[in-house]
Amino acid sequence: MSFIQIVQFETDNIDELRERGKRYEEEGGGGGGKGTVCADRDNPGRYYIIAQFDSYEAAMENSNKPETQELAADMAKLSNGPPTFYNLDVIDVIG
Repeated sequence: MSFIQIVQFETDNIDELRERGKRYEEEGGGGGGKGTVCADRDNPGRYYIIAQFDSYEAAMENSNKPETQELAADMAKLSNGPPTFYNLDVIDVIG
């Protein structure tokens, strides 16, 4: 079963966070998932990362990698508070 994690966060440093995310990918991070970064049109300064993985297990394997832990620490420093995580098992895809 595929798995999606949505991370909601707020920051005044989105450009720096995006640059850090690019470095993460270039250095071999990512763990086989696919990520989309979104800006909340109705709430300036609020952002979402939608990360898609083949399975929950693949997502947890990626989460436990030292590179991912380092990225998460950098995100925490650049955010305006703690993120909110939504962990979703995909039960159907329409379209």
